[in-house]
Amino acid sequence: MEELRIFAPATVANLSCGFDVLGACLDNVGDQMLLRKNDLNQIRITKITGQELPFETDKNVAGVAVKALLEKLGTNQGFDIEIHKKIKAGSGIGSSAASSAGAVFAVNKLMGQPFTLKELIPFAMEGERLASGNAHADNVAPALLGGFCLVKSYQPLEILKLPCPPELRVVVLHPLIEVKTKDSRALIKLNVSLQKAVSQWGNLGAFVSALYTEDYGLLGRSLKDEIIEPVRSILIPFFDDLKEIAIKNGALGFGISGSGPSVYAMCKGQKSAEKVKEAMQLFYQEKGIDFDLHLSKINTDGIKIL
Repeated sequence: MEELRIFAPATVANLSCGFDVLGACLDNVGDQMLLRKNDLNQIRITKITGQELPFETDKNVAGVAVKALLEKLGTNQGFDIEIHKKIKAGSGIGSSAASSAGAVFAVNKLMGQPFTLKELIPFAMEGERLASGNAHADNVAPALLGGFCLVKSYQPLEILKLPCPPELRVVVLHPLIEVKTKDSRALIKLNVSLQKAVSQWGNLGAFVSALYTEDYGLLGRSLKDEIIEPVRSILIPFFDDLKEIAIKNGALGFGISGSGPSVYAMCKGQKSAEKVKEAMQLFYQEKGIDFDLHLSKINTDGIKIL
């Protein structure tokens, strides 16, 4: 193969109880990318649509991720990269992760798949390092592997793919404001109380158990965040109102997607998700706030070849 066109999915990270260690892959929200080999021994960003992003390789997350992969391979093979952004930068649903993960996925395919999907994660994390100053894996891992992913550890990097109860749906509302991950991370306190830490550990463990047992009630009770949400929610218009509306209309749980400003409502079943989506949409329309709204299944496959 000389070129490959792919769909790079959006992701919801943290999922309330798993800051920097938990993420899920969305099914119908994402970017398209086209990568092709060139004979120039250069990594070039040749086309970007949908967003104003850097064309310089070292300033673009896709370029940085591909460079890391090719350096590991010890090859000077060149690639041209086209990025067609459908995920807005700074939206909180893994825009930089989609570009980083999509780029290394495609290059790996075009190079004969020298790496497994899990082995691609550290290269994609270099794109995240550029975007946010922190090489986190809670977006790039589910983008590459699909489904729910847990980062067991960063040193050494160990990623676990978790099961996905089939009736889960996610409603994502993105207020059309940009919150940069670097700025959002700056709000977070570096120390937390033991009481809150114990609560968070319990919720994360229960969430993982709920995925394995398909216990939707337990899953909903586990989507709690006493550490990050109280600080970051002040950046999101009418966050508390949205949360109350989502839960009142049947959502299992509600929280901030990644660093925000997007919020997510986890639901059981399509009908329940539609009801929650409609209620959130009506509320923001009444408030006169511009927004994007998505309803998605969990994508258990990750990046797709088009």
